[in-house]
Amino acid sequence: MSTSLSPSAEKVQQALRAEGFANEVIERAHSTRSAVEAAAAVGCEVGQIAKSIVFRAKGSGRAILVVASGPNRVNERAIEALIGERLGKADADYVRERTGYVIGGVPPVGHASKIETFIDEALTRFPEIWAAAGTPNAVFKLTPDELVRMTGGQVVSIA
Repeated sequence: MSTSLSPSAEKVQQALRAEGFANEVIERAHSTRSAVEAAAAVGCEVGQIAKSIVFRAKGSGRAILVVASGPNRVNERAIEALIGERLGKADADYVRERTGYVIGGVPPVGHASKIETFIDEALTRFPEIWAAAGTPNAVFKLTPDELVRMTGGQVVSIA
């Protein structure tokens, strides 16, 4: 099934397989860049969209990934308390360098380097969720438990 995927989406598919997950990456004709677009494309609630937001820790420069439920905004102060330093915005070049993907298509897995990850506890109320898969048109379905296992992320309140 993955033979017709774009190179970035195929990279995510291969990362999933390498970690022993059977989730299938799918690409859509229309954009899944925003949570609203992604929910419309796959036919789910906006809350079921696991959006990946990359921050840059100001002191260390390390990448921090927050996987948030579609409608939720990240309370940066809550994440700062968890990591012990201030957060800054990550520009497109930084996101691409650290993850290997463009903004709007950053998956929770398959990054260019290991990224400390925090997962919005709001995602755990759904039996299934959807995450970006390497391009603004690619997604894959997973469970909140799979998300935690795939990322090694910590489930926290981001609100």
